[in-house]
Amino acid sequence: MVTHVRSEEQGDERGALLSFLAEQRGGIRRAVLGLTDEQASSRPSASELSLAGLLKHVAEVEQGWVARARQEAPAVTRDESNWHECFALVGDETVASQLAYWEKVAAETEAFVRSVPSLDDTFPLPNAPWFPPDERVSMRWLCLHLIRETARHAGHADIIRESLDGASAWDLVAREQDTPA
Repeated sequence: MVTHVRSEEQGDERGALLSFLAEQRGGIRRAVLGLTDEQASSRPSASELSLAGLLKHVAEVEQGWVARARQEAPAVTRDESNWHECFALVGDETVASQLAYWEKVAAETEAFVRSVPSLDDTFPLPNAPWFPPDERVSMRWLCLHLIRETARHAGHADIIRESLDGASAWDLVAREQDTPA
């Protein structure tokens, strides 16, 4: 998993954006290394956040934003009745199943970003009270938003993991390098 983002090829803005997104995904993936579903679902702080919940949330958010950019409905629609399920494993969901789903979402994100004619192309924001009406954003905005969202939660994941067993991001990178592919 990416821990350093190399300089992009001259003019490969898409590649640079996708590499920074991959780097942040790696932080969350590393945070669940070696944990059981029960450990990953635990909440070691006053927050309701767990590693499993963060993993599920970032996968859903990424899929949802790419769907919106395609002007399709997200795979999962959240409202007040099911919002709490966005941050918790439910039913037969596992960390492994969420990692596999996120891997699929990541591949779809990369394919989509690489396929759009221009990062300047736009799509409408959803009709929601927290967005201005009739606002459009660019594909570049989409990439930057996904990087920001994922990075924010990667930071949460670092703190949660350290609270669980004292493992820091550097310890987890070392563990990952020792894990056979």
